[in-house]
Amino acid sequence: MKKGGTGGGNTITGLKYEAKVDLGKFLNEQDGYEVVGVEVYYNHEHVANLFKKHGLYKYLSDKGVDWKKHISSQLLPDNCIYVIVNNTVFIIEVKHQQIGGSVDEKLQTCDFKKKQYTKLFAELNYKVEYIYILDDWFKADKYKDVRDYIISVGCHYYYNYIPLQELGLPVPANNKK
Repeated sequence: MKKGGTGGGNTITGLKYEAKVDLGKFLNEQDGYEVVGVEVYYNHEHVANLFKKHGLYKYLSDKGVDWKKHISSQLLPDNCIYVIVNNTVFIIEVKHQQIGGSVDEKLQTCDFKKKQYTKLFAELNYKVEYIYILDDWFKADKYKDVRDYIISVGCHYYYNYIPLQELGLPVPANNKK
């Protein structure tokens, strides 16, 4: 991870990730990983639970959490992964852009959403982190203030990269240099 919260696909702490790829499918394609339903295994050890959109609310319901007691409207994450070893939920939003548009402003909502997810998971005593996986479009100078803001409010971003080590997940041996 580089100073300021950005990462790169060439480091040994994670894996190159394309915005069009589903996180569960992506993990299934990595050596040692297997996703069965919502459970993520690495070398046959249960390391995480993975949710998308409405699947998050089924998980919460199964855990006895009524989301309506914590937030007024459902948030539907692109990816939500609960990493067991560090008792942390990572909300991972993938943002891909080819022309200017509404995604530009969505990047400025991470503080609010992280606070909402923190309320949602408080009953389970899970820590919450909020991460954007951005494509190269967002490296443009016009996004500098937004990138600075994301970091200033305790959220994170990476370019085309899943920071497995930062999440507390094992990095497959074939991806280490």
